[in-house]
Amino acid sequence: MTTAMQVRLDNTAAADHWGKNALLSFSEREACIHATEATGGTLVAVQRAARRLDGMGVTDIALTGDNWDLESRWSFWAGYYNPNRKSSLDWGIGEGDERKELDARKAASIWVREITNGSPENIFPRALAESAADMLQSLAPDAVSYRIVSGEELLDEGFMGIHNVGRGSVRGGAMLQLDYNPTGDDAAPVDICLVGKGITFDSGGYSIKPSAGMAHMKSDMGGAAMVSGGLALAIARGLKKRVKLYLCCAENLISGHAFKLGDVIRYKNGVTAEILNTDAEGRLVLADGLIEASEQNPRYILDAATLTGAAKMAVGRDYNSVLSFEDEMAEKVLSAAKSENEKAWRLPLEKFHLEQIPSGFAEIANVGMDGTPGASTAAAFLAKFVRDEGRGWVHMDLSGSYLPGPNDQWAQGAKGHGFRTIARFLLDN
Repeated sequence: MTTAMQVRLDNTAAADHWGKNALLSFSEREACIHATEATGGTLVAVQRAARRLDGMGVTDIALTGDNWDLESRWSFWAGYYNPNRKSSLDWGIGEGDERKELDARKAASIWVREITNGSPENIFPRALAESAADMLQSLAPDAVSYRIVSGEELLDEGFMGIHNVGRGSVRGGAMLQLDYNPTGDDAAPVDICLVGKGITFDSGGYSIKPSAGMAHMKSDMGGAAMVSGGLALAIARGLKKRVKLYLCCAENLISGHAFKLGDVIRYKNGVTAEILNTDAEGRLVLADGLIEASEQNPRYILDAATLTGAAKMAVGRDYNSVLSFEDEMAEKVLSAAKSENEKAWRLPLEKFHLEQIPSGFAEIANVGMDGTPGASTAAAFLAKFVRDEGRGWVHMDLSGSYLPGPNDQWAQGAKGHGFRTIARFLLDN
């Protein structure tokens, strides 16, 4: 006899004695989720109920009844996940396409959430690159090849952003260059390039963060995790396109070797950038990945990064931000997010934002002038390293990917909110 709590889904209100607009009611061995408009609608109500059941210490659940579908089952798991607890969830379905999809999402999401939540002592730049490579190669051994550029090789190959940001740490920076090529043809064109920010810990450098702002900076590699998880899910769904993945990994620490305010970085594409704030380091490492991606001449380039506090101020922690000079590119990501029941919102990016990052000693500075929009000027900085200053490129500022504290839908830490959007973008475009 199973010891799992049975959880049923209903679209009617709970009996009055459970309280007005009660989300949950209980019988001897069963909980019922009352998903009504008053409790947030089906997906929100299910995720909230999962958080409450986790909060009660229920560690073994089986979904039961006829009202569950693919998205409601997934919403329950997304809320039920707890990084501090190993819980068991029975999807309540047998083998088939729906089960295969749920298992693929779960595998990708667990990797994204666990690698992002991992201790920065364990998840350092090369470890992040190796973990992503191993995870992706395990999904498609015959289609995935990769190399990791680190140490003096970064200088030899001109990856000046990663080298400079990472040189304050005894564990230097690293770039993962991964090729997913299911065609088997080495000469096949690259369809899409993905670029991810992999700052495994961000002290802010000499522009040091206060302790409260630094406490969750192990999560600053969320972009690298998200593009890797998105590619993983797309592969599990049968992706047939050639995709190259670039993870730009470093620790931003303080030492006698760390980069400083006033330094000028000259990139391999000839662009020079003055450092006016060492806490705006993510764009410096992404620049290397975007240069490399542009050299592949793909149809599209997508980068993802936990890049700016300005994006969080604009859209909060429920939405990821989307920026592109091209309406069509932005719409591709917004449409992908909508199809996957993830939240994304477009922020402004115009050519005039390129003029708002001036420097007296270099072509651009790594932060904008006072009073300029931080998310937009950060994206404008990135555009200087994309072919034709932004052609076929879209940037995701991952405002909604991590929670410093739990809320009524998500556990503390990485949410994995965004990897499904990236998977859909890869498959549909």
